[in-house]
Amino acid sequence: MNFFDEGLRLLGESNILAALACFEKAYAVEKTPKTKSYLAYCIATERGQITEAVSLCQAAIKAEPDNPEHYLNLGRVYLKAKRKDEAIAELRRGLSFGANQDIKDILEGLGLRKKPVFPFLPRNNFLNKYTGIVLARLRLRLYL
Repeated sequence: MNFFDEGLRLLGESNILAALACFEKAYAVEKTPKTKSYLAYCIATERGQITEAVSLCQAAIKAEPDNPEHYLNLGRVYLKAKRKDEAIAELRRGLSFGANQDIKDILEGLGLRKKPVFPFLPRNNFLNKYTGIVLARLRLRLYL
């Protein structure tokens, strides 16, 4: 098993400090965008180095702009920095590149409401309310 896979396993077990060590070793071997992204999340969480973490995530996004995992990690870094609006924007941007259950879970945990179906009408207008309910039941609503 390589260092990156071990880091993901440890991250899944919420052992962020050990995952950080694995991602640092993996980053020393090969500086892939995924390694940068996960290393950034661990650095922000364990060391509080938000600026460095943001720059690593942005470099990963620049290299692989269509990978939702990078937006997930950048969103997590912004949440650690208490920059909720930026986190939400990045998480939503990540969803536009593909479904990611972790992103959906974070957005739901933040208690976000979806945008009204018809933004020119008030949220409580019957058209917005019932069209939103029907689209949600048909699973046609996105977090955009």
